[in-house]
Parts: sequence; structure tokens; C-alpha cells
Amino acid sequence: MNRSKVPDPTLSFWVAKVLTTGMGEALSDFMVRHFDPYLTVGITAVVFAVVLVVQIAAKRYIPWLYWAAVVMVGVFGTMVADAAHVAAGIPYFVSAPVFLVVLIAVFVVWQRTEHTVDVHAIDTLRRELLYWSAVVATFALGTAAGDLAAYVFGLGFLVAGLMFTSAIVVVVLARAARLMAAVPAFWIAYILTRPVGASFADWFAVEPSRGGLGVGTGAVSAILGACIVAIVAWVSVRHERARRVALVTRSAS
Repeated sequence: MNRSKVPDPTLSFWVAKVLTTGMGEALSDFMVRHFDPYLTVGITAVVFAVVLVVQIAAKRYIPWLYWAAVVMVGVFGTMVADAAHVAAGIPYFVSAPVFLVVLIAVFVVWQRTEHTVDVHAIDTLRRELLYWSAVVATFALGTAAGDLAAYVFGLGFLVAGLMFTSAIVVVVLARAARLMAAVPAFWIAYILTRPVGASFADWFAVEPSRGGLGVGTGAVSAILGACIVAIVAWVSVRHERARRVALVTRSAS
């Protein structure tokens, strides 16, 4: 079995990733609007830190724990990006490039220290710390980029979501045609899934006056949460079955 602490980027991985990005956007908006924003951000930061520490302390990849950490990254990353705009007054066209610089810096440090940024090789503490640093930066960048497209460029949530989805399709086709290496293709797609999920979540959730369908952030959070639980449960069963087979095979040999 793969000894990496993170899952292989299979189809179920990408489905779960998009769902978590959408839930992170909707749940963050719901909590900030319905509860004291400062208290909400503080509690979310603590929960995020605790879940991430437990994930890093784990000795092996555990699907529900990994995806719990990703969900918290989605929620907290959204709050960080929104706080930079709403609370600090930083425009999206400024915050998006800043988050991009931060992400590039993480990749530079990762590449120079580990000589690879491949997610199939997250098998040491330092690599895992760099991995999660990159994940947090991609969520913040994706949130800012999605809002930049929807609000500043005036595309609206639906058009922005379709635009970022088209960009992912281009990456997939480029990879299939061997015009792009696997590692950069993964990370570009990983970044793009954030504005895809967030844009469609906003489109479903916000009121029609803002260009949405008016389903509500609470309802969208609940629906996406249920979908995430279902797919992670399915992945957990398959992972545990594969792990047991690998242990039996190893003991037999």
C-alpha cells in the first residue's frame, strides 16, 4: 500500500475535494452571518488547529481524519480570505496575488528541501507540514480568485464556476496529451477546484438579487456535508479493506 499520509488523487478524491470546497464556502458564510464573526473565526481557528494536529500526529492515512482536516481548511481558509477583504479592507485584486506569492513560496521551500512536491511522497513530518501549508494557501488563493472573478470582474457565480471548470478541463486534456507533467497538473487542478466548488455553492446559496438560486447557506452546507459523509464512508470502507489485504499479504510473505 501507499505509505503516504494523504490519499491518491483518484476520482473519489476529486469529487470529495470539490464538495469540501463548496461546503467550506457555504458553512463559513452561514456561521459568520448567524453568529458573532470574531468569536466564530476564533473558535474555527482552534478547531482547525486541533484537527490538523491530530491528522499530523496520526501514524498513517485515515480517510475520515484527513477529510475532516480538509473540511476545516475549507472553512477556515474561506474566513481568512473573506476577513482580508471585509475586515481589513484589502481588495480581491490585491489579496489574490498575495496568496499566490505565499503559495509559490511554500512550493519553493518544499522543492528545495525535499526535491519533490509530489503528493505520493508525503511520508515524513516535514513533507506533511509543507503539504498542509500548501493546501491552506491554495484554499485562500482559490477563494480570493473566485470572488475576484464573480464580484470584481462581474462574471457572477455561475459564469465564474463554469470558467474555472473549463480551466480544469484544459488541464486534464493537457495532461492526457502529455503536454503537462503529473505534479504541476495536480496542483493547478487542486487550486482551481477551490473557486469551482465555492462559486457553485454561492450560486445555489445566495438570494436571486445577488445572482443565486436562494437555497440558503445553511441548506447548501447540510446537503454538501451529507454528500461528504457518504463518500468518505465509502472511501474508508475500501481503504480498510485494502489495508487488511495488504497486511495479510505481508504476513504471508
